[in-house]
Amino acid sequence: MKSRIISSLVISVILLGACAGNLRAADAPKEDQALFDKLIKAIIDGDYDSFVADGVGPFQQMTQDQFNAAVMQLSPRLNAGYEAVYLGTIKKKGAHVALWRVSFKDIEDEALATLAVKDGKISAFTIR
Repeated sequence: MKSRIISSLVISVILLGACAGNLRAADAPKEDQALFDKLIKAIIDGDYDSFVADGVGPFQQMTQDQFNAAVMQLSPRLNAGYEAVYLGTIKKKGAHVALWRVSFKDIEDEALATLAVKDGKISAFTIR
């Protein structure tokens, strides 16, 4: 009886380990990750030109004042430390939209970051 319980327990642990390995978060496509990292660095550095450089349409038309308002809100939190976990992609209005969960270390709060890319150009980026 004991050996049967132990065998069942061992099988359960093996199956659980196999399932957990399959639940690992996928890596972001290299292009998406590079754009995301560039945008986050631009926010941290307060670099408006770098932030809008790969944009198109309304995203590229963001004013310096609008960017500065976002920097004032996000830069201190990002500088305090954060972790970004890629969640996947969706399609919206013809754009490829990549999603990240951003966990801030300062107050252990989380936000959703979305990066919309169309024809290789950024059409939108939000952290909410």
